[in-house]
Amino acid sequence: MRIIGIDPGLARVGYGLIDSINGHQKMLDCGIISTEKNQSEGTRLVEIVNDLNELIIKWKPDIAAVEKFFFYRSSTTISVVQARGVIIMTLAKLKIPIKEFPPMQIKLAIAGSGKANKQEVLEAVMRELILENPPKPDDAADALAIALTGLFQ
Repeated sequence: MRIIGIDPGLARVGYGLIDSINGHQKMLDCGIISTEKNQSEGTRLVEIVNDLNELIIKWKPDIAAVEKFFFYRSSTTISVVQARGVIIMTLAKLKIPIKEFPPMQIKLAIAGSGKANKQEVLEAVMRELILENPPKPDDAADALAIALTGLFQ
């Protein structure tokens, strides 16, 4: 089974792709889709859609795992929700089944505690995927944790 994990954002969308064969997980790719702040919001959303399309066509995941967004008071809240919306739309358009997980559930599935810190989650991802070096940047590492959660759940 091939899974793409996605950590939504407007400036940076983290993605991580894993294969699971006979109970063994392997990282295939991870990184970020980044958009420029000086572009219009609409242009940035189109860039996310186009780049995500390319990733889906290249890797052909069986399912997608996407972090659920919980509202908090921030100037970026609406932009992140809009980015998440175009991500969900793109996956649906490409007929990729979607699993959604809140941050606490991801931490619990990966590190064994819903209150795990970033370092604990990172160490669990590295252990599960047998990685010698931490995936960079943080958004990509988070996306791998989301992908693993999609596999475990």
